[in-house]
Amino acid sequence: MEKSTNTLTNILKKTKPDSIGEYVKANTEDVFTQENPFSTYMRACVREKGLRFQEIFLRADLSEGYGYKLISGEKHTRQRDTIIKLCLGAGFSLQETQRALKIYGMSPLYARFPRDAVFISAISARIYEIPEINSLLARNGQPLLRGSEEMQND
Repeated sequence: MEKSTNTLTNILKKTKPDSIGEYVKANTEDVFTQENPFSTYMRACVREKGLRFQEIFLRADLSEGYGYKLISGEKHTRQRDTIIKLCLGAGFSLQETQRALKIYGMSPLYARFPRDAVFISAISARIYEIPEINSLLARNGQPLLRGSEEMQND
């Protein structure tokens, strides 16, 4: 069973700074020790779902070249919408999406923000198509997902 971040934080509060190595060893399945945890996480989720990255990039409205560079870590984006689109393209659950955003270093979806509320509701209802998400955003007076052609210059 995967330990929650809160559980790990509580363990760390009781861990002496010179015992961090022991903490990492004891919690090896729950901490990110890889060089590129986002890539590792995405690849594991995609493999588990039996998907191909080409399908995901197509659904996410991202070019294949750009998508692979994001996954490999060769490129980095500051656009949260790009990571959300990857998660939508992969049909991630809300929990998987939240984790992907956190691992990438972006804020998770937050229910108090109306735009994020649209994403949370759509993902929970298993709505993953970008045009449908954009329609929901527009109907709720929220900015649409940014286009992939803009993001390739990040």
